Parts: sequence; C-alpha cells; structure tokens
Amino acid sequence: MSNMVGSKFLDLSHNIISGIIPKSLEKLQNLKYLNVSFNKLNGEIPSGGPFKNCLSQFFIYNEALCGSSRFSVPACPTPSKHRSNRKKVLVLFILLGIALVFVPSIFVFLWIRYRRGKRAPQQPDSLAFITRERISYYELLQATEALSESNLIGSGSFGSVYKGVLRSGTAIAVKVFNLQLDVASKSFDTECEVLRSLRHRNLVKVITSCSNRDFKALVLEYIPNGSLEKYLYSHNYFLDIFQRLSIMIDVACALEYLHHGCLSPVIHCDLKPSNVLLDEDMVTHLSDFGISNCMVKMRVIYTQKPSQHWVILCQYGLDGLVSTKCDVYSYGIMLLETFTRRRPNEFEGDLSLKQWVSYSLPEAVMDVVDVNFVKPMGNRFQKELDLVASIMKVALDCCAESPAGRTNMKDVVGMLQMMKIQLLAF
Repeated sequence: MSNMVGSKFLDLSHNIISGIIPKSLEKLQNLKYLNVSFNKLNGEIPSGGPFKNCLSQFFIYNEALCGSSRFSVPACPTPSKHRSNRKKVLVLFILLGIALVFVPSIFVFLWIRYRRGKRAPQQPDSLAFITRERISYYELLQATEALSESNLIGSGSFGSVYKGVLRSGTAIAVKVFNLQLDVASKSFDTECEVLRSLRHRNLVKVITSCSNRDFKALVLEYIPNGSLEKYLYSHNYFLDIFQRLSIMIDVACALEYLHHGCLSPVIHCDLKPSNVLLDEDMVTHLSDFGISNCMVKMRVIYTQKPSQHWVILCQYGLDGLVSTKCDVYSYGIMLLETFTRRRPNEFEGDLSLKQWVSYSLPEAVMDVVDVNFVKPMGNRFQKELDLVASIMKVALDCCAESPAGRTNMKDVVGMLQMMKIQLLAF
C-alpha cells in the first residue's frame, strides 16, 4: 500500500478485514478519505500523515483498535517484557495441556464417526444448509395460528408472509410459497441456493426452512418496523433526510456485499421499497431474493405486457442479459423514489421518474424533492437542498441507459457515506 502515493480516497469498510492497520499508510500524504469501519481490525491506529485528519466514525465496529482518544478508542497498553515472557510460557503450557487432553479424544471421535459411517451411509438433506435448528410443519402452523389472516403481514407473486411466535417466544416471519405456481417452487429453490452462504447485517437472516410435498416455506427473522414503502407513503410515519440517507446507504452496503463480497456475484433483481425492511433500531435489512440468481448473468424472457417493473427490467441491457448492473439501475430508481416520495408508476406517457428528476436538476431541485423533510429556513435549508441534489445526481448515474456507464455499488457506498458526513457537519 505504501506505493499508492497518489491515492486520495480509500474505503475498506464492511470487508471483514482482520489484523492491524499498516503504519506504511502514514506515507500516503495525498489521502483525504480513509474508512476502515465495520471490520475486525486490532492494534494501534497510526497517528501520522492522513490519520491526523481522520474522524472517529471511520474506525467504528472493529474488534480491538487502540490509540489516541480522539478516535474514541482506548489507549494502547504499555508493553512489559517480563509480563510478555510470562504470558508466553503460560500460553505454551495451556496449549500443551489442551493438546494432551483433546488430541486423543479427537482421534477417538473420528474413529467412531468413521465406523458409524461404514455401517449406516448418510442420507443427503438438501435443506439442512441454513441452520441445524429444525422447525416442523406443525410447529409453524402453531406459531402462525394455522396461517391465519390476522397474522398475514405481506403477499407477493410467489406466496405470502405470516408473522409467528415460536414456543421459545422468538418472533419469526414465515414465507409460504404458493405451490400452485411452478415458478414459486423454483423460486423457493433459488432462495435456498442463494441464501445458504450469505451473511451480512443488512440482509434478512434466514433461520431455517420447512419443506414437504405440499408445503414449502422459509423461516426468517422478524423485522418489527415494517418496510420502507410504509414509511414513505403512510401519513402516520415520517423519515427525515438523515434517516432516508442512512437507509439507502444500508441498502447500498447490502448490494455491495452481494455484488463484490461473495464468491460469485449475486443479483437481487427485485429492488423496491417493499423489500427494504427496518428493524427496531431503523437498521435496514434487504429481503426477498425470489428471482435472484447466483450466476453473473441470466437471460430475461418477457412473456407479459410490460408493467413499470418490466420497464425497469428492459433497461438492463439491449441484449436481454441480466448482470449486477440491473440492481444498480433499480437502486438508482429507488434512491430517486425515496427522496421525491413519488412512485415510478405514477407517470404517464413517455415521462418517467428518472426523466422528471433529470429535467429539474440542479436549479429546480425544490420542484421534485419531498417537501415534507426540507424546511425553507436559514442556511441549513440551502445546504440540505444542495446535498439532496448531489444524492439525486448519484441516483441518475446509477440509471444510465448503458449498463457500462452505471456506477458500481462500491463507489455508491463511498459517495453516500461522504454525504452523510457532510450532513452531520451542518
């Protein structure tokens, strides 16, 4: 990294990086922005070079960072040579003791497993991937009061979602697939395939699955505060500019993980406010991978009259191929929707949400922004208006006609996080 002398922007957040921060980064004198939050770093935070101007937010949620108090981390312990040597000897004796006790036990355990394996071959279970916890069909019926209408919290193309409470008191969401539709069964298999290896704070957690000949369901964590759609369009709820930006940063972080943090890129393909769920702390959880695909590309077949959703799909590429750029386009539309509070299907004729906003930027941004959260008073009003214009510019860059011209989600996360810092400084 010491060779990156010309670097000005370095965002390594949300990457599960472990180890220490290299002291060689102090040599990057041109570096203006460095963010290593949400990792597993430890050790001392360097104090020279670009670290002199870093904010404490850029180091949050790491395991054991220490250093200057201005980074809101504890001071680093003073090393003691004698204490260090004594600890090394103690650790060595502990490791030897563990080895003497557990190594023979492991050999015995493996031998028993080997003998049992030869006597009784294992039966494959294609649904055991998500968790060792198993919840039976009858337990789900009991938890949801036999899938009663009073427990129905949502429905979609492939099935319905019910709230339930297990005997342990744990609240769950049960996504039941409509097996009368062939595509629903395939969607269940797709979600199982996609979700088995995904782990991210901004994705809905899958607890387990339940499947028999006549019933297929995913058991998900229950997200109590409902969807972004509810907060945008219900008169009983309100989101200020900071909350909306934070929510969309969370969605961008989830997509960054799906597109760049998995072994094979995962395409969500169904980004919309109803699939963005908010927990009790207003942390965002992206849900519903019903038409996802683990492959980098898959072909879209248009078999129905285009709706607004299919119009968005048509923007994915002239060759009909779906890639991560599809999600980027949909994210841009949802970012516009979040800050204008206008649904994409509200517009008639050739006018679209994207065109309506682009015609108004940057001079007439007040004509398109949701007036509920921008109050015309003082210097802060103009600063917030300029910031919203910048956010919408990012959204329009995501919605470029050519997939190759669209911003990637790593850059989107970085730009929106910088805007969030600016907002905090107002």
